[in-house]
Amino acid sequence: MLVLIGASASGKTEIAKTLIKDYGFEKMVTTTTRKKRIDEVQDVDYHFITLKKFLRLKEEHKFLETTLYNNTYYGTPLKGASINKVLIVDPNGANSIYEKHLPDTIFVLLKADEETRKNRMMQRGDNLIQVLDRLHKDDQIFDQKNVFHIDFVLDSSDLSVDNLALIINNKYYEMIKK
Repeated sequence: MLVLIGASASGKTEIAKTLIKDYGFEKMVTTTTRKKRIDEVQDVDYHFITLKKFLRLKEEHKFLETTLYNNTYYGTPLKGASINKVLIVDPNGANSIYEKHLPDTIFVLLKADEETRKNRMMQRGDNLIQVLDRLHKDDQIFDQKNVFHIDFVLDSSDLSVDNLALIINNKYYEMIKK
């Protein structure tokens, strides 16, 4: 499994889409209590569920990992984790997965400068107050020291999504062949 970790608007989703479209990966669809955005599709982008249902599934140990981020719960279903999946998580999620010692799991931290991230969030229509709040919080949450294990750190500010996806794909397959 390829685990992508990165702050808001660091390019995680776009890189994952390219890996899926062009490199044979499949999306590990996660579950969230967050409200669906206009362009998102139920059970494709996320499994959007109620807080009550999420907490019940968590109690029943149906998740590989769960986290609370920005007052929203996220969880990775235990079922379906495999070598060809790409997953986006925060540091807490990455740490939970790392502690499970799953075979063939590669952790990639994506970093983008604050101005790039701000511009990306504004372009997708996020509220300026929320953007500034997320930038401030993400600096603390996504600090590299908060992640137990990282195989690669990539700057996603300047390189194109396609180039980053190619780099990640090549490094991933080099590591799992060992």
